[in-house]
Amino acid sequence: MTELHEILYGSLLSPAQPPNIVGQIVSQARNRNEARGITGLLVFDGMRFCQHFEGRHHDVLALMTTLERDPRHMDVRILHRGPIERRRYTRFDLGLTQGEDGDDLAELLALDGQAAIDRFLALRPGFDVNG
Repeated sequence: MTELHEILYGSLLSPAQPPNIVGQIVSQARNRNEARGITGLLVFDGMRFCQHFEGRHHDVLALMTTLERDPRHMDVRILHRGPIERRRYTRFDLGLTQGEDGDDLAELLALDGQAAIDRFLALRPGFDVNG
């Protein structure tokens, strides 16, 4: 079994949370993920999250368990998970969707499996990534 693993999931911002909570989430995640060797991309469109992350199998599964319990978002759904041969990222970043294509994440969250990861990777160059 390959040591590296990836997960792509989607969720919605909990109604009680202000949209600016995302900055706090990313700040905490960067520090925690760096210590665990987890890299990836968190995309937020003001309402929906989509996160793709990778790392050692055990660390990725532990992070997903933590994320599923986080009250700052809801309706967490794993879209894709599986082993990978090599990393797709060198660090953990935040991406923002923008422009007229605000439905990109909504459409992505309706997919699963290989279709979901393929769509996310196709959209990735269009995200405004801040690292």
